[in-house]
Amino acid sequence: MATSQEQNTCVTKVALYVSCKGLLKKDITSKSDPVVALYLFNGTQWIEHQRTERIKNSSCPEFVTPIVIDYYFERIQKVKISVYDVDNQTTELSDDDFLGEIETTLGQIVATESFTANLKLPRQKSAGTIHRASCIEFKGENLDKKDMFGKSDPFLEISKLTSDNKYLKVHRTEIIKNTLNPTWSVFTISVYNLCNGDYERNLQINCYDYDNDGGHDLIGSFTTTLTQMLGAKENPVRYECINPKKQAKKKSYKNSGRIILQSIAVKKEYSFLDYVMGGCQVNFTIGIDFTASNGFATKPQSLHYIGPNGRNQYLDAMIAVGNVCADYDSDKLFPVFGFGAKVPPNNQCSHEFAINFNPANPYVAGIEGVVAAYQNCVPRIEFYGPTNIAPIINHVASFAANAAKQATASSYFILLILTDGAITDIDQTKQALVNASKLPMSVIIVGVGNADFSTMNELDGDNGVLKSRSGEAVTRDIVQFVPFNQFIQAPPYILAQHVLAEVPKQLTQHYFLNDLKPLRH
Repeated sequence: MATSQEQNTCVTKVALYVSCKGLLKKDITSKSDPVVALYLFNGTQWIEHQRTERIKNSSCPEFVTPIVIDYYFERIQKVKISVYDVDNQTTELSDDDFLGEIETTLGQIVATESFTANLKLPRQKSAGTIHRASCIEFKGENLDKKDMFGKSDPFLEISKLTSDNKYLKVHRTEIIKNTLNPTWSVFTISVYNLCNGDYERNLQINCYDYDNDGGHDLIGSFTTTLTQMLGAKENPVRYECINPKKQAKKKSYKNSGRIILQSIAVKKEYSFLDYVMGGCQVNFTIGIDFTASNGFATKPQSLHYIGPNGRNQYLDAMIAVGNVCADYDSDKLFPVFGFGAKVPPNNQCSHEFAINFNPANPYVAGIEGVVAAYQNCVPRIEFYGPTNIAPIINHVASFAANAAKQATASSYFILLILTDGAITDIDQTKQALVNASKLPMSVIIVGVGNADFSTMNELDGDNGVLKSRSGEAVTRDIVQFVPFNQFIQAPPYILAQHVLAEVPKQLTQHYFLNDLKPLRH
């Protein structure tokens, strides 16, 4: 932290934990004994900052010793991470085998949850491999019935064996209600998170029957490895789901059903920065709730009332989120729509109108333009209803669909919806989100005011997979809901950080599922 003499400088200590995969083998009779050294560039030369411990005989080391470094947001801090095979007792690295290095900035490292890159040798030969991700689909067959008045509510938990011979949970599927033959949604997990990059590491997969009290009943389990799972590239792989207690009691016991690995694909995993720096344009759209439940804009009790400071919750949310998104939008032109109000000149209620009253060109210039258009719009419309948000979702989805037809990672769309309460077109909204989940698109919903937002939490897939009325599930979770009241006293960047936190993952997951690489890679 900054001292009192350093009030104008924000310093944060960050700890970097390094792991490698597929390192070159330099020793004749064994694998390498790698060490990582981090160097800082002082403007003229590279200065060694810190080293990790040495790990013996490993091509996929996971270093325990963190590299601790002061991080300054306002500076470009060039770093070089070098890997050596150390086979002697000297402290010098010049006499050890060089396995490769990367040059980057500390800002790029901290900007991603898990920074990965190819190690390079002097001639640019790849000396290792970046992390890869696996795309997996499971289904169950003839699982045991666990519920007295129904079937079972099965879900899977996947765990990896750690170095201390314990299993660590790495993924949990959604719960499928009342079935003995579930098909779980396709999910994506990095190979590192799944098995530390070790394709032979044991994985334990447990199938449970969900109980509301948290005492989930074990249906059965099995162990496998990523190598074995990759057999599903050709044909589905079937696993016997074994319940140890039942197996011990009954000699005639065979299994508690089967878990079938329908498909698996392991592909190179690109980061959010890879796509953005590779040319992906992030397009930002805003939808604003102008329904009557907001109250008359001229009264201080109204959520649309603009106080003496020229602000309200709607504006605060627009500005906080918009300022971040604006950095990734090259032309800084944002379409802004309203819904739930009667608009001139015909005074007809609309659920999708341009707040600049120019339907042919709903774009406004910059966040300043958004604020000005909003302030101009409020006194000219009549707040009405109902609260329908499906039309705006479908409108943005139509542009995302056109972008998807190009089959490139060129455009991604973020829709920010600001609303004061429960929506009335819930079935249409669910269907719109299911359709949009197949497209390069994310939806952020900020709840303004003190209304009941339970419906909004239902749209956010954190507590289960969102499904349409017909039972069709979303391809991926694209919705993030946040109640603004939780952030009234917080700095604006905290709100933006919270609502945008899932967007990088949602973007990379879409392009991963569609096997689309960055335009420049």
